[in-house]
Amino acid sequence: MGRIASVDDELIHARLAGVFRASGYAGASLSDLSRAVGLQRASLYHRFPDGKPAMAAAVLTSMETRFDEILQPLASEPDVAEGVAEMARHMALVYKDGRMACVLDTMTLLGAPQDIRAHATRLARRWLQAMADAAARAGASEQDARNRARAALVRIEGALVVARVLDDPSVFEQVLGELPDLLAR
Repeated sequence: MGRIASVDDELIHARLAGVFRASGYAGASLSDLSRAVGLQRASLYHRFPDGKPAMAAAVLTSMETRFDEILQPLASEPDVAEGVAEMARHMALVYKDGRMACVLDTMTLLGAPQDIRAHATRLARRWLQAMADAAARAGASEQDARNRARAALVRIEGALVVARVLDDPSVFEQVLGELPDLLAR
């Protein structure tokens, strides 16, 4: 990738996320991160004085903002099934129909500092809670809502892996299509 003309946080975070998705936390070298954003290492350190941990934290904070947008229909859409379907449509875009690894997964692989893993855990718990709240709005008991949300997250994350391993995005599309029935039945 070439150098970026202006320093745009969203673009930088997206490019850093691409490296972390592809290489994991431990495998993401400073050279790869620098090359991906189009900045010299010194410029990258100027933006992120704490180095790779600060870059990873910025990526997760950026993902948090993105997840707020993705999860918003679960709470705001009067028809819970439609809200779940809208969340699934957003997820299809974020994960390029199952062709991209989940940054929550790659950030928690071996080598990630505890604070980065804790940040990813908080984000996953927010995701679970938003799905459980939607299932509860659809009439599920509190325990059943939590179980449905956990099943949904396991299916989503598993489908991301299987879609990439088999090079078959239909696996991810199928799971996303099943989410309204799982969470809003």
